[in-house]
Amino acid sequence: MIHQIESVQAGKKIYFLSDFHLGVPSDEESWKREKKIIRFLDSITPAAQAVFLLGDIFDFWFEYKHVIPKGFARLQGKIAQLTDSGIPVYLYTGNHDLWMFGYLEKELGVTVFHKPIDWEIAGKKFLIGHGDGLGPGDFVYKCTKKVFVNPFFQWVFKMTPPAIGMGIAKFWSGKSRQHNTDDRFFEEKEFLWQYCKEQNVLKHRSYYIFGHRHMPLDLPVGDSARYVNIGDWIKFDTFAEFDGNELKLISWKETSEPYSL
Repeated sequence: MIHQIESVQAGKKIYFLSDFHLGVPSDEESWKREKKIIRFLDSITPAAQAVFLLGDIFDFWFEYKHVIPKGFARLQGKIAQLTDSGIPVYLYTGNHDLWMFGYLEKELGVTVFHKPIDWEIAGKKFLIGHGDGLGPGDFVYKCTKKVFVNPFFQWVFKMTPPAIGMGIAKFWSGKSRQHNTDDRFFEEKEFLWQYCKEQNVLKHRSYYIFGHRHMPLDLPVGDSARYVNIGDWIKFDTFAEFDGNELKLISWKETSEPYSL
């Protein structure tokens, strides 16, 4: 199924952000980063036609039947404000926050996706996702994810007292984050780039947009497509915007006008 935004209105833009990892490394640092992200969202609200959040928004997220992780109230409130005002927010689960079971849809009005999705926006074809487990390599994580998305394992985790479950989850999240935050470029190890090249042979898109890598990248795919990794808000404060004609990868600076990388 291809999702569609028929056109980008005059003066409006589609925004893409990823990898906030709220909750680490400390409450103080997380609050500081959360407030910065909200200031950014405030700044784009007048121009936003839609906002895509491409996963790992939270460093860990699990919805028990009657319990969710504490914190992140400011961001949740801002997202609700966006959707209440008629700006759709599309949220993709990442490898740190894949256990979303309906709470955010019901309470915040977002649309949640659990895998990469094809979009057609203003006539341009996009493949959009978080990016975990795609392409060659990363076999340990791919096997582990099969366990994490297994309904039986999820039920077992739900039966674990939150105090114990959250401790296990924070330990695993730390290990996973260390594995994915190397901001050095290695062409032979850019598995998402390789994945995009493979996909483009099967089905051409104009843009392949992912997070997960924690490094802003804008790389060619074939003769006329681009792989854009939108980086993170831990180190780079980067995002992508699409005005219906051109996609730009941008680093946001509060003290000056945004500039393209």
